[in-house]
Amino acid sequence: MIFKDYYKILGLEDNKATPEEIKTAYREQAKKFHPDINSENSFSEERFKDINEAYKVLSTPASRRKYDRMWNSNVGKKKKFEESKREEGSIFSNFFNMFFGEQAEQKEEKQRKSKEKVAVKGENVETEIEVSIEEAFYGLDKKISLRAQNGKMKTFTVKIPAGIRNGEKIRLIGQGKNGENGGKNGDLLIKINIKDDKKYALRGIDLYTDLKITPWEAALGTKVSVDTIGETIFLHIPQGIESGEKVKIPEKGYKDGKGGRGELIADVKIMIPKTPTKEEMEFFEKLNKVSTFNPRNNL
Repeated sequence: MIFKDYYKILGLEDNKATPEEIKTAYREQAKKFHPDINSENSFSEERFKDINEAYKVLSTPASRRKYDRMWNSNVGKKKKFEESKREEGSIFSNFFNMFFGEQAEQKEEKQRKSKEKVAVKGENVETEIEVSIEEAFYGLDKKISLRAQNGKMKTFTVKIPAGIRNGEKIRLIGQGKNGENGGKNGDLLIKINIKDDKKYALRGIDLYTDLKITPWEAALGTKVSVDTIGETIFLHIPQGIESGEKVKIPEKGYKDGKGGRGELIADVKIMIPKTPTKEEMEFFEKLNKVSTFNPRNNL
């Protein structure tokens, strides 16, 4: 810190001046170098700031005592000094802040350090996993492996509750990115995608399945076995059912989250043999001759 002689700035010879002498010297110097009187002299404005700064320090007993100890060390022993450079736009110099800005600087520094150490929660990490309809229906513990921030693979056990909805997310608290300055870790969010399979397709809480029957079963009506989740049931197929018709089976669909289930909807598909036997071909030929049914009559 470059020392500044406040007594000299006020036109005083030494630090023996009384408070009244300091006040009188201040008024004289302030009047002499006031910017309104010396508007064209830029030095006068800087000098006027120094005069106010000097009086502020020397007119307060506590700050004057502190300053006098420095004055005796620098001026009393005839050490060199020079005026400190003033920060642009600042009213008081750094030297002045030793007396009146110390507490403010300490407070500002404390606030700065406090801001630097604000606890910041880590970012959440999101991923997706696929499960089958039956896995989602019954629930399960599923292990997944993800690459952690340090580049190493980390394995998590995800508890998937029974009846979870498609697209629902499971949160693993604290398994995301690390927090900063003592902040909590982020969370790991796992989106559950329930995939359709060859047996079922999930739409909301309803399950869809194909019900394949023969032409003669469709014509005569029959009873067929249908696999549902957890059991096999027997379904009555009415006489004359057509492809595209749907048979709804209540309470055999997916869980509705309220203790019940949606519907199992069977989509009827009448199938014919791709490689019929000789007997089957003879049957179809005979049927073609005797039948008067023509589905295109209504077109």
